[in-house]
Amino acid sequence: MVKRIPESPPHILPYLGEEQIIWSVMIPVYNCFKFIEETITSVLDQDLGENIMQIEVIDDYSTDGKVEELVKQLGNGRVQYFRQKQNVGSLRNFETCINRSKGKYVHILHGDDKLEPGFYNEIDFLFKNYPNAGAAFTNFHLINGNSKIAESKDEFILDAPGIIPNFLEKIASKQLLQPPAIVVKRSTYENLGGFFAVHFGEDWEMWTRISAHYPVAYSPKKLANYRVGHGDGISYNSFQSGQNFKDLLTVINIIQNYLPDNKRQHIKDAALKYNANYCIKIANSLILKNTKVAKTQIKGAWSMSKDFYTMYRIVRFYVMYFSRFKQIESFIFPESKSFKKFFFKR
Repeated sequence: MVKRIPESPPHILPYLGEEQIIWSVMIPVYNCFKFIEETITSVLDQDLGENIMQIEVIDDYSTDGKVEELVKQLGNGRVQYFRQKQNVGSLRNFETCINRSKGKYVHILHGDDKLEPGFYNEIDFLFKNYPNAGAAFTNFHLINGNSKIAESKDEFILDAPGIIPNFLEKIASKQLLQPPAIVVKRSTYENLGGFFAVHFGEDWEMWTRISAHYPVAYSPKKLANYRVGHGDGISYNSFQSGQNFKDLLTVINIIQNYLPDNKRQHIKDAALKYNANYCIKIANSLILKNTKVAKTQIKGAWSMSKDFYTMYRIVRFYVMYFSRFKQIESFIFPESKSFKKFFFKR
């Protein structure tokens, strides 16, 4: 039986077709039915034609809707559909996406994300102007479940399109991009293999591995949309269990193998600190919605870093937690202290 989580990068078979097209837009889906229409439509709106672009949905045995019917309805024959015989997990589904791709450039566009007009033209510009790049990506928006921009900070890796200098050290310290924003050459996947090791942070490991072997091109234009906070999917489930910080620790350790010996410890410390504060950020967002999960994330932060800033934010979390608890208590029991004293004695 094939393992759901490969222990090493899965081998990607070379493309053996007669003539390789330019683009493969591979859309992995699993129980994200309510978002698939937006995803597919955002691709079809900038379709370059079937002789140039493959568009295919790879369904990991979804149970939340009739995905094939929706694909046929939206694509009208233009979008292909492949369904796994059983649920194989996200990593194996990505592997299927890559192995089924026919294009020189492979875009794995998750079924709950979407694009802005001009995305493929911008990526094409990057690959043509920087032909040695193993991958290219644009800046991106974070959007919520209603497709509204959830975060609008103007953060740019570069001010203009180009190859990112010292990208390996930058990406090894913290995640700088999200899956819908990046396109990888098929030859890069063939040389380096597919996604492996974890279900949370597997993309960070992959982008770092690519940057250890190839230049990576970038455009500051925000032409991709990564959906967050909609209460579904791998990220949400991993927050519940605390698997996210366990996986991140695994990824950080794997990444050390891609770095020069003299820079490993410094970059590892930076990555641990960054991801500890990422866990605290999650905890703060859940402080009233789900205190159990929030505290789990705080434990994860503690396991990663105990530097002064992390400790400060952990203390601040508990101050906020107990302060808000008191506010809620006062709202529920607005009567006199004697009433509350009587109530709690009982």
